[in-house]
Amino acid sequence: MTRGRAQDPNVCGVTAAIAVIDGKWKPTLLWLLESRPHRPGELRRRLPGLTEKVLTQALREMEADGLVHREVHDVLPLKTLYSLTAFGRELSELLAPLSDWGHRRLEKLTDAKPAS
Repeated sequence: MTRGRAQDPNVCGVTAAIAVIDGKWKPTLLWLLESRPHRPGELRRRLPGLTEKVLTQALREMEADGLVHREVHDVLPLKTLYSLTAFGRELSELLAPLSDWGHRRLEKLTDAKPAS
């Protein structure tokens, strides 16, 4: 889905919501930031396979969507912290039931597999 379409007031609300968490890393970043603010390096260490470029892009999009707050401390070296905004925290809380459903689905799939 394109980001422009996600901002179209004529799309379904679910479509607009999914657009802000679309991608491989955004749900996990929301989950990590739910516990406390993190520096970008911490986030990369917690998510092997996430490149700096993709992390930066995802955080910028999440900031533009009002989900995360970027705070730069004027010290040397510069210290940048990302935290959830109230809007981002609300989304994170709304995703909890979806996460529960996903875990139940995975259990169901595991139970349905024939024993080898």
